[in-house]
Amino acid sequence: QVQLVESGGGSVQAGGSLRLSCAASGRTFSTYSMGWFRQAPGKEREFVAAIAGSGTRTYRTDSVKGRFTISRDNAKNTVYLQMNSLKPEDTAVYYCAATQSPLYGLASAYENGYWGQGTQVTVSS
Repeated sequence: QVQLVESGGGSVQAGGSLRLSCAASGRTFSTYSMGWFRQAPGKEREFVAAIAGSGTRTYRTDSVKGRFTISRDNAKNTVYLQMNSLKPEDTAVYYCAATQSPLYGLASAYENGYWGQGTQVTVSS
């Protein structure tokens, strides 16, 4: 069982930055690939970024490349999403998820994994 707790959301003006954190319980954090998803009101959930357990491989969706960076600290059982140059269209609830599937770059790999409760990010123009 893995419990995930996101933090770091908030309100920011366009062009600003936020860093989301997702703290995981358990002793086997490095065996989990971690992903960040987001869901805006009235829209489907979107797969934003992911990182393999070792931290050496990452994935980001095209709309956030060059602006968002995913990283992890396995010693702290934490994954991060650094979000720069934020846009109003980045407004959403952001969720982290964990999977032991090696297919870290596929959204479907997280469907049967563990999920956090989400943190709200609001970007105003």
